[in-house]
Amino acid sequence: MSLVRAPRRTLITVGALAAAFALSACTGDAGGRSGGGGDTNFVTGTSGISTVAEGKRTTAPRLSGEDLTGKPLDLADYQGKVVVLNLWGSWCAPCRAEAPYLSKVAEETKSQGVEFIGINTRDPQTGPALAFEKDYEVGYPSFHDPIGKLILKFPKGSLNPQAIPSTIVIDREGKIAARALTGLDDKQLRSMIDPVVAEK
Repeated sequence: MSLVRAPRRTLITVGALAAAFALSACTGDAGGRSGGGGDTNFVTGTSGISTVAEGKRTTAPRLSGEDLTGKPLDLADYQGKVVVLNLWGSWCAPCRAEAPYLSKVAEETKSQGVEFIGINTRDPQTGPALAFEKDYEVGYPSFHDPIGKLILKFPKGSLNPQAIPSTIVIDREGKIAARALTGLDDKQLRSMIDPVVAEK
């Protein structure tokens, strides 16, 4: 009796779907997970925020596409700025809880050269996401990434987004400096952003 093996293409598809399903779960607790495996160079504190020292950071991927209104949006246009990327969905309760803090800190830090960009995911239509932005007075743009194509551009072993919500801080050289895999308040956001702003 011989065993029948599943075609390689089927196994790859099943693996990709499993990864997408895991990411689509809206999580409110990172629990200090570091993720990645191997020589990741990052340290996760008791707050669940992971950081990487200067000189050991991974370059952020090229992200480009359209915002929620259909206008072009490109991370490369923010070169030389500290960028805060927030992965969110209008259907995600922790995303709704952290939205007022993100809007507040975005306003507070703009004069320091900090720019916020969202990555809206798992919202097939832009209507609910635009309503979310209006309700929470979100003043910065978001990529519309309904099936997670931009998320998959982050290199494995880096501080890549692994949950919804996730927040990533990119330094002025375009490298990933910090990450949180949970909803944040304003103090937690500032603890991620301020050290990167202070770097010269």
